[in-house]
Amino acid sequence: MIVHAGLIATFAGGWRGVLILGGSGAGKSDLALRCLDHGFRLVADDRVLLWACEGLLYGRAPDTLAGLMEVRGLGVLPEPALAYCRIVLAARCETAERTPDPVTESYLGLKVPSVNLAPLESSAPAKLRRALQHLGAATEGGYQDALAVGVSPRPGGDSR
Repeated sequence: MIVHAGLIATFAGGWRGVLILGGSGAGKSDLALRCLDHGFRLVADDRVLLWACEGLLYGRAPDTLAGLMEVRGLGVLPEPALAYCRIVLAARCETAERTPDPVTESYLGLKVPSVNLAPLESSAPAKLRRALQHLGAATEGGYQDALAVGVSPRPGGDSR
């Protein structure tokens, strides 16, 4: 399955990816570029090939786009990229609620925690890192497990 999105990853005991979604011109690539300056790595820009393996969701760039990133005003540039990564979070580029209820998105029959954020805010890369820390990436699915049984995770994370 190919989706119109970007995919970036950070290392937390293994590469954990954030699928960045939004309409054309919403700021997906801009957010990804700023995240790269905050220690994330590029996996895919513009299109992401998704697949499921053993109950986990993975993504990579289509071969023709691997290692490339569109930087508005500069064009399509080479960018060191990971070959693939596990996707543990979806981030929608849209207005964010102040205190949203936990939500998930489904891809290939698998649920992934999802957040909305304003991609052009200067704090957006920091918010993505916090979302990864608090939504299960650091605890290997604590958030997803809590959602599955209908329990809202505790504020401040679920690492205990």
